[in-house]
Amino acid sequence: MSPAQQDNLPTAQVAAVSAPPPLAETGYAWLQHSSPTDSPLTTPGGSRPASPMMFNSFDATLTEKIKARIESKDKFFSLEFFPPRTKSGAVNLLSRLDRMRVGNPLFVDITWHPAGNPAGDTDTSSMMIAQSAVQYVGIESMLHMTCVGSSKEEITSYLAKAKRLGLRNILALRGDLPNIDEEWEYDPEKFNYATDLVKHTREHFGDDFTICVAGYPTGHPEAKVYEDDLMHLKEKVDAGADFIITQLFFKASTFKKFVDDCRAIGITCPILPGIMPIQSYDSLRHIVKLSKLEIPDEIKNVVTPLKGNDDAIRNYGIHQATQMIKELFISGYAPGIHFYTLNREVASTAICKNLGLWSDIKKPLPFRLSADPARTEEEVRPIFWTQRPKSYIHRTRHWDEFPNGRWGRNDSPAFGDLKDYYLFFLASQSPKAELLKMWGEELTTEQDVWNVFENYICGKPNKDGVMVQRTPWCDSELNPETGLIAPNLSNINKNGVLTINSQPSANCVESTDPILGWGQPGGYVFQKAYLEFFTSEENVMALLQVLGRFPGVNFQVVNNSGRVNFTNIKNKRPIAVTWGVFPGREIMQPTIVDPIAFNQWRTEAFGLWTEQWGKLYEPDSGSRKIIDSITESYYLVNLVDNDFPKGNCLWEVMEDMFARRNLNDKLDNKQTLSEWIDMHSPRN
Repeated sequence: MSPAQQDNLPTAQVAAVSAPPPLAETGYAWLQHSSPTDSPLTTPGGSRPASPMMFNSFDATLTEKIKARIESKDKFFSLEFFPPRTKSGAVNLLSRLDRMRVGNPLFVDITWHPAGNPAGDTDTSSMMIAQSAVQYVGIESMLHMTCVGSSKEEITSYLAKAKRLGLRNILALRGDLPNIDEEWEYDPEKFNYATDLVKHTREHFGDDFTICVAGYPTGHPEAKVYEDDLMHLKEKVDAGADFIITQLFFKASTFKKFVDDCRAIGITCPILPGIMPIQSYDSLRHIVKLSKLEIPDEIKNVVTPLKGNDDAIRNYGIHQATQMIKELFISGYAPGIHFYTLNREVASTAICKNLGLWSDIKKPLPFRLSADPARTEEEVRPIFWTQRPKSYIHRTRHWDEFPNGRWGRNDSPAFGDLKDYYLFFLASQSPKAELLKMWGEELTTEQDVWNVFENYICGKPNKDGVMVQRTPWCDSELNPETGLIAPNLSNINKNGVLTINSQPSANCVESTDPILGWGQPGGYVFQKAYLEFFTSEENVMALLQVLGRFPGVNFQVVNNSGRVNFTNIKNKRPIAVTWGVFPGREIMQPTIVDPIAFNQWRTEAFGLWTEQWGKLYEPDSGSRKIIDSITESYYLVNLVDNDFPKGNCLWEVMEDMFARRNLNDKLDNKQTLSEWIDMHSPRN
């Protein structure tokens, strides 16, 4: 009976149907039966959903999202960031976006600096930062674009590249005038105003982009008359702009008047207030100078005596912004808030939490989705990249189609190679000095490496009192799901089974479960226990010798060179290890174990030993030699326990493996793993 048929049975019946019958064979039965015939092979089946109930909303335009929030009276927030000047700054910014994403912003926008080659391919260009936010962080992004002095060809090329990179939201701006020491003159051959950019975008790209424009609640600094500036804003909207974000202001009454004036002249699109929390005395003076705004006396009287005490000023700024936004929300003038963050996160996060805007992001799928429009229907990924989703997206960025419902043929599509482990969106969030403190300034034995893994799993400090908060394969703290099996993982890691990915079994868990849940409410999720680890040749030999007692377990073993690639998965077909049953649609199977993809993951998994750990040390050092030795001599293994209704037998497998290893050591068997595999492999 297929899982689709089981969908209509009570939980107890599902367990009864899924459980395998008593074992008919013992010993190395799996060697002649490449996959256990009496246990689920690729549970469950699936296909493209029959209903349009997609959980992610990346297939909706930003305009549609904003209008939906307004209609539901669901307040939201968005964030502005500027591109940093250095690669390390780009790494830090993406880490900040990762943290801010947790609060579920509707979108972020990235500023455009013509002098910094904003449309280039460098780590710090506006387009690359915006694209990275979309692809690797999974946040809807809007790209600023200035146009004054640019030709039609230049702007067209910028817009075409933005579209190609998956950027579909533009904040159309005139930008700073060129030749500031000379009087600017209108050039009919080039772009002169933001209206030109809006018209050009609509004329040449239709509705490919959502277009935002800037509004100035007290008038543009260069405008002679406030009313004339309002009419220019209407021209931008009439040319095709979808919504407005305002310049910063200090009083709620300023924004209210501006909205009323816009409505009076026929502007009907959404208007979002731009808020810049006061964060320091110097930054306030600098911003006011640039924007040519007056600071109200009530703010001056508080901030001036606090000069030199940035913490106190920031706390006041959080309070002041919170109260102002509350007034705008209560009065109904603001559907949401746009924060000018100055690339900082503390103030904006605090204000959002004060206002109840900060909400834990709901998991539509077990893995993090990309916001790239090309990947809106992606529903299936191999489990191997669970801890490295950015790498997976990077290696599959050239795919024309992404798996939906089923993984598809195991020989297509191809994964791109990962040649540069130091791309800014893949680099570790910690600098070299911090990594050495966590992983060891000096390694003397393999046990030192094992201890790093155990300390990471247990969340305890190393011998130098430093918490191990990341590994090359998991560049963040341990997730709650792994925490459910942390004691078991700790026990095997300290004995040389170095785990880099795992999941507990789950049988009919509610989709709203705070740890294991994903997908829409009212559903149920299932998981097969999964374990992936590096370990020695001796342990792998013992593992293969005991697996005959566990016919419900699938495995795959590979080494760094790829010469060993041994599995009992029949025809190397994908196995679903996570699936869900939801109202109104067919079963979803988002996470799979695919033997072909595992061999692609092999090169990256082994490469991380040397690229992100080994290279911390001098080439001829003892520490480097230990890492190099592990890289060349250890094997990468994955195990799947198909009998998920029974729980998790993989810990018993590990116990038996350690016991058999002890026996083998006493026997002093000189046979190599390759020889053993050749001797026991199925013959055609």
